[in-house]
Amino acid sequence: MTVEMLPVEATQFIGREAELTYLGQELSDHRLLTLTGVGGVGKTRLAARLALRSGPRVADAVCFVPLSPLRDPALLGNVLLEELRLADNSNEAAIDVVAQWLADKRVLLVLDTCEHLLDDCGRLIRKLLDIAPGLHVLATSRQPLGLADEHRFMVAPLPVTAESDDGRPGDAVALFADRAALASPGFRLGPGERDVAEAVCRRLDGIPLAIELAAARLAELPLERLGSLLGDRLDALAASDGHPGPPRHRTLRATIGWSHELCTPLERLLWARLSVFTGGFDPAGARVVGHGGPLGEGAVAEALSGLVAKSLVRRRPGGRYDMLDTVREFGAWWLKQLGPEEVTEARRRHRDFHLELARRADAGWMGREQEQWYERLVTDHPNFRVALDFCLETRDGPAAQQLCGHLWILWFPCGFAREGRRYAEAALALSDRPGPEYPLGLWARATAALSQGDTETGLKVAGMFRERTMPHPSPAQEMAASYLEGTSLCLMGRLAEAADVLDAAPDTRTYTGPYEAAWFVATACRSLVHVMSGEFTDAAVVAARLVDECDRRGEQWSRAWASWTAALAANGQARPDEAARHALTTIAGKSRFRDRVGVAVAIDALAASLSTLGESRRAARLLGIGQHVWQSLGRPQLGSPDLVATRHRTEQHIRETLGDSTYESQYAAGLDMDTADGIAYSLATETGVDTA
Repeated sequence: MTVEMLPVEATQFIGREAELTYLGQELSDHRLLTLTGVGGVGKTRLAARLALRSGPRVADAVCFVPLSPLRDPALLGNVLLEELRLADNSNEAAIDVVAQWLADKRVLLVLDTCEHLLDDCGRLIRKLLDIAPGLHVLATSRQPLGLADEHRFMVAPLPVTAESDDGRPGDAVALFADRAALASPGFRLGPGERDVAEAVCRRLDGIPLAIELAAARLAELPLERLGSLLGDRLDALAASDGHPGPPRHRTLRATIGWSHELCTPLERLLWARLSVFTGGFDPAGARVVGHGGPLGEGAVAEALSGLVAKSLVRRRPGGRYDMLDTVREFGAWWLKQLGPEEVTEARRRHRDFHLELARRADAGWMGREQEQWYERLVTDHPNFRVALDFCLETRDGPAAQQLCGHLWILWFPCGFAREGRRYAEAALALSDRPGPEYPLGLWARATAALSQGDTETGLKVAGMFRERTMPHPSPAQEMAASYLEGTSLCLMGRLAEAADVLDAAPDTRTYTGPYEAAWFVATACRSLVHVMSGEFTDAAVVAARLVDECDRRGEQWSRAWASWTAALAANGQARPDEAARHALTTIAGKSRFRDRVGVAVAIDALAASLSTLGESRRAARLLGIGQHVWQSLGRPQLGSPDLVATRHRTEQHIRETLGDSTYESQYAAGLDMDTADGIAYSLATETGVDTA
């Protein structure tokens, strides 16, 4: 069973064994199960553990989709594409792409934290369940989704006393003891401590988050003192709480409010400011967003450590931090109490930090740290969305265009083309009188469109780019315009025009700065034009030139494009062994990123090589694998008539060798593979493994 993105909570689970057993059967019997309950009651942990334990009974794959970072419901389908590891290049609606992919799969989809997108989640789930009979959905929400076939389970707080009489503590006390030992090493739950712990847990209504926050105070307070203080403060805070709602809601708010009271003033201020992050943050982000006024940059680290010690901020692997939704919501509420200027300033600092991060990623992309930048951009994708949304809300066109332009890496190499076009078009629409940032927005829009095979838009925007950079374009801008125009013409089959445009472009291979990648992708396109024109020797020479420059820089993404055109050239020169090696290099290089376009074209090239080498059964299966990838991308072979014709010739050759029946059988087997398995099968060619 494949398990994608289950949270850390799945391995930090305590108790609820009876519920897990019951819910495992419910999950088998019902295609839609919603876990409801108050914030902090443990819905996410229960869902994660349930998926891990019972998922294999109902599905071949489990995908956990955290929805709390998402604010714009229009991006719900995009988030699903992201978490399912599907390409985002298609021109179809994202939800339609997801539905088509799930149609013949057995998948358990865990949608965590649906309450702020309730209607949109309901419509999405209804559509997916209607189209995909093998789909099971496990949702968590503070409110039911309201669907007719929804089976609901209200997650109760943890029991304070054990149901059995075997001497073991109840789940609530066991959780308290576990977290107490983390806060105060050496803590032991003896008979005396157990009585106090039970009283504390009972006072907290058995709510897991409230228990964890209270246990964290044992780093500073003895247990008995904690118990007496807790009772007094919760009574006072609950009495002053003007929010409506059931007692358990008030208990959690009071507990978080008590934790807030026990923070230093600087810790409270940092908590509020950090609430503008979504999906986590690193120490540098905390410093930029957190400092200001009484909170100097040097004091941020100390305040952050204090919030971690109090379990209000969680330290994550890789040096990142995050907050539970309920804690972050309290921080956001407190930020609003500090005034609208404080809210705007925190969001502006957040925007500026991520604009600078995107600029640094763009500047560092064409070098040895490319993979690290890929991981960082994908990790901070939710924060980039928040930053872009802030630009759009405040109608800051220049900032939106800059951010979109520097994030072309997310839209093109990393595969989020649909989302990139949406943001770029919105950013460009904000400017009545475009400034110097405008071409960056055009660059983002055009590269995203070309990765979808939308050559009409690519050519149109290339013309706009030239117009906006006249009369004195920089060499880098000239190169960028030539790439956009030349690639559009190439994929349209207008090869002579494409060659003229690309040959007239300046040589900017040693340039560093915005549009730095343009020379590399334009050179790959020039090699492709040679291939399509039957100039295979020239194509190989240009590809080799690109490989040399990429190797000098330690760059991988563009190098993989060079390997692809080298594979096409070698196929054209009847050197299938060499072509297969180049195609495999491309597949390996592109699969390091989210570049499914590169993977798809390389699989087509590998199939052509193997068909010539006599490995027709494997080649037929590879065509099926390639078609599976193309189905998620939009236009097969990027709509290029030359690439479509090459693929057709490969298919005809394999059919003539195998016969239609065997070809269809192998092709169907490849078409049924998911992308990850298809890539693994393709790369197995390198070791001579043939499982066809």
